[in-house]
Amino acid sequence: MNDLIKVRKIVTHVENIFHEGGPVHSEPIKKGAVLIVLENPYAGSYVEDITPMMEALKPVGLDAAKQLIELLGGADQIQSYGKGSIVGEAGELEHGALWHVPGGYAMREALGGALAIVPSAKKVGGIGCRLDIPITHINASYVRSHFDAMEVYVQDAPRANEIVYGLVMTTGGRTHPRVGGLEANQISANDGLR
Repeated sequence: MNDLIKVRKIVTHVENIFHEGGPVHSEPIKKGAVLIVLENPYAGSYVEDITPMMEALKPVGLDAAKQLIELLGGADQIQSYGKGSIVGEAGELEHGALWHVPGGYAMREALGGALAIVPSAKKVGGIGCRLDIPITHINASYVRSHFDAMEVYVQDAPRANEIVYGLVMTTGGRTHPRVGGLEANQISANDGLR
């Protein structure tokens, strides 16, 4: 592994959602996250060129995306996604932004070329800090039934000199969507970023 990448732990979480008070689904909608806790090599000082870490994170992102896809039953099951990062207190928000390319492109590649931009959130926080990662449809950001979020955290991270990078995917939209808008079965070739 690259000298810039020192992973302390990887945490996975999968929910199986059958209902939210309405009709019970025979097959649950699965919502999952993979969270990578690693050392922040730029913690504690300002470094002008931080892009080498972005390049070093690419295989980490791809491994995480593949692991999450497997946990949720395969690429053909995935309907929505999102990404995020929590930077420990000795780091800066820009260190969280390093995840945009390695996290986003990894999921799109692992899913066979998903079209929609991957929504993202990032923040600086202490141990146990929680982050709501936004979620949208993999092929059209405007599919209203798939507007969602997943709260993620790691109990003992990020330490001051760490970052938590996260990916989230689901096998469906919200459990009982009924507010209209563009539906998944109406997506056209021009809706990828719409």
